[in-house]
Amino acid sequence: MQCRKSGGTLVMRVDRGDELVSAILNACQKENVRFGSVTGLGAVDHAVVGLYHVSEKKYDSNVFDGEMEMTALTGNVTTMNGKPYLHLHASFAKADGQVIGGHLNEAVVSGTGEIFIRTVEGGMDRRVDPVTGLNVFDL
Repeated sequence: MQCRKSGGTLVMRVDRGDELVSAILNACQKENVRFGSVTGLGAVDHAVVGLYHVSEKKYDSNVFDGEMEMTALTGNVTTMNGKPYLHLHASFAKADGQVIGGHLNEAVVSGTGEIFIRTVEGGMDRRVDPVTGLNVFDL
């Protein structure tokens, strides 16, 4: 993983074999990103995406392996308990054009990942919402 700052944006290249979510988290820790938005695209050969069931307060995850284009990565960086916290969603296209996606738990880059983290002044912490069980913005 390589990264550099350009104005208020951290630009990342995530390399083949790197796990995408941990690479983004590591870059946020290294560059002290506490609040921002994440976008990206690239190619992966392993992805774990999920769906949160509010009524059960739990995620169900699906594992996908094989060549896929990451057609969209979107999300945000905030903090929880003083540490960077990622909330990411992604969609992936298979060779036949089928698209899968959801809450991104992990993805292994097969070609490259091109990620932009746009930082926002100030910060945003999260707290656990007792009704949904989700880690929500603490506004």
